[in-house]
Amino acid sequence: MRRLSPYFLVNFKSYEETAGDDGLAFIETIERVSEATDTRFAVAPQLPDLRWIAERTSLPVVAQAAIPRSDAGMGDATIEAVADAGAAAVFVTHPGLEVGFESVGPRIARCRDLGLESIVWVSDRETARAALSFDPDCLLYERPSDIASDDGMVRTDPERIERFVEFVSDESPRTSVFVGGGVRTAEDVERAFACGVDATGAASAAVEATDREGWLRSIAAAVPD
Repeated sequence: MRRLSPYFLVNFKSYEETAGDDGLAFIETIERVSEATDTRFAVAPQLPDLRWIAERTSLPVVAQAAIPRSDAGMGDATIEAVADAGAAAVFVTHPGLEVGFESVGPRIARCRDLGLESIVWVSDRETARAALSFDPDCLLYERPSDIASDDGMVRTDPERIERFVEFVSDESPRTSVFVGGGVRTAEDVERAFACGVDATGAASAAVEATDREGWLRSIAAAVPD
């Protein structure tokens, strides 16, 4: 995934409109736009569809969540299973999946063992510094209040993103930065990349777009080469 940078991630979360055949149809649209515009997109399908989707797309596939098999119980998705299913990366944590840092290190290490990129959510420098001690591949920088909002950091405080990118570059040059939350338009994408991030993405804005292909094409035009 880092080799893919810069890229734009479309996250399916658990929307009704992104499950099963509907999700595959959406991915086919993303893939068509990606090929037509030579833009790097990635997708995070719903977990039950991950293998099925990975077998049918050339786009990098990100697992929305997974834990080591050694820690798993009934109903858990394991890092080993999503790796076998064809995932390229895993959200080790995200705003809807907060875990203690005592669990983050082993999850990052297991991803590394299996060749998966680890993506760790942080909301500030303090948590970022703690996460960086485990050498993650990517930090997802996002405030929970920005999710699905119209006033995310990319609009209200881009300087904060710039400072965060500089901080990560100083602390761990190999770790990439993904900014999320409140990214809804091509202008938001342009602002994000202008701040120096390696990736950005959206969920609700992508799913809610009346003309998804048109929306994706506008996003593609804003992702740098």
